[in-house]
Amino acid sequence: ELVCHLTGKYPAWWEGRRFTRPIRAWAAGKTNETTRDIIQSELMGELHKSPDGRRYFDGTGLVPGTLIGPTTFKKGGSDLIDVVKIKHASGGWSRLGIKSYEQKRGAFEGTAQHVIWLDEEPPIDIYGECLIRTATTAGIVMLTFTPLDGISETVMQFMDGMDRETDA
Repeated sequence: ELVCHLTGKYPAWWEGRRFTRPIRAWAAGKTNETTRDIIQSELMGELHKSPDGRRYFDGTGLVPGTLIGPTTFKKGGSDLIDVVKIKHASGGWSRLGIKSYEQKRGAFEGTAQHVIWLDEEPPIDIYGECLIRTATTAGIVMLTFTPLDGISETVMQFMDGMDRETDA
């Protein structure tokens, strides 16, 4: 779904939200390493280095290689994307930032986003910060996780009718 929103290319059967202009989005996971090895790899494909040291993706991920634009990487040599531009069907460029929960809540502050995908259960403070980041855009926060930690504060946000004081 994130790729559809980034590219503006939706299947004919899609009945959900559509963005007709480029968006700002984040994708985040637990650690820098798991975010790189899972989220980044699935979205962008395999990372390669040219003889001159330039890093590029082979486009075998969910984002077609022809739509991958300028990419910056986080400092420190981790090969983790900081920001990548994705060509949108409208002709402009969507902007995808890659983050991890180990960066703490402060890394999620400050900028409005249209779409945020949180892979694996986020700490409640990061989840709350992401909701704030989408408030002014009427944006979307998507979470994909199995509640391995049980009925956590984050899981409680999705539990209808539970008394948060006595049922936990």
